[in-house]
Amino acid sequence: MGPYRESAERYFRAKVELKTMEHLAQEYAALDIVGVLLGWDAETFTGRPPLANDDVAATIARFPERFVAFAGIDPHKPDATSELERAVKHLGMKGGKFHPSLQNFDPSDERFFELWATAEELGAVCLFHTGTSGIGAGTPGGQGIRIDFARPILLDPIAARFPKLKIVMAHFGWPWHMEAIAMALHKTNVYVDISGWAPRYIPAEVVKEMGGRLSSQFLWGSDYPFLQPSRCLEEFDQLGLSPEAAQRVLVGNAAALLGLQ
Repeated sequence: MGPYRESAERYFRAKVELKTMEHLAQEYAALDIVGVLLGWDAETFTGRPPLANDDVAATIARFPERFVAFAGIDPHKPDATSELERAVKHLGMKGGKFHPSLQNFDPSDERFFELWATAEELGAVCLFHTGTSGIGAGTPGGQGIRIDFARPILLDPIAARFPKLKIVMAHFGWPWHMEAIAMALHKTNVYVDISGWAPRYIPAEVVKEMGGRLSSQFLWGSDYPFLQPSRCLEEFDQLGLSPEAAQRVLVGNAAALLGLQ
């Protein structure tokens, strides 16, 4: 993350401790959870080198029972579509990870629709960062990062145009979380993930929908290493969801979405 790490640590009030993948796999095994690893490619806008999808895939191959992965795809690169196809078909990844703010792009721009069409054809999930960003937070100009590109509503044209494409809105899009909820109510190919938030701080409107009519479209997550999975599990248990809703959010929805059943 280079120059972005300090602001993210300050935002989350958490110091990132570097660990080996063996150590991380042991931690996740002790919690009996499957981790989602993300490739990272925002090179066009940031100039930072990507975390190669091949390297992430190699980790998955070492710990196939413990991790699944999403490919880092820079939508500005000429090979973005072919790289997504390669990652899904040949590296076994579940889809693509996109960060409109840090990658500096509007996902509703039709220039990128070939990428979403390919994802739909592949049956690949598209995971989007939505809402504000800890990266760049608390700095002049937010280190040049535009959070408006991460409004959930910018994903609505994609969800409408590609009804078989599964879209995950990470971090439920705060402060535009009602946009995320409205979209999930309107379109069943849209999912809402609660990672990046200690569960006790999740807005009441989000908790209500997660435990009610949208319980089949919510996904639990932590946003490790900034939030520890153990804390997120403990605080999730205090939200008062029914056992059936909790099971869907913690396990069932993601297992079905990622083909882990």
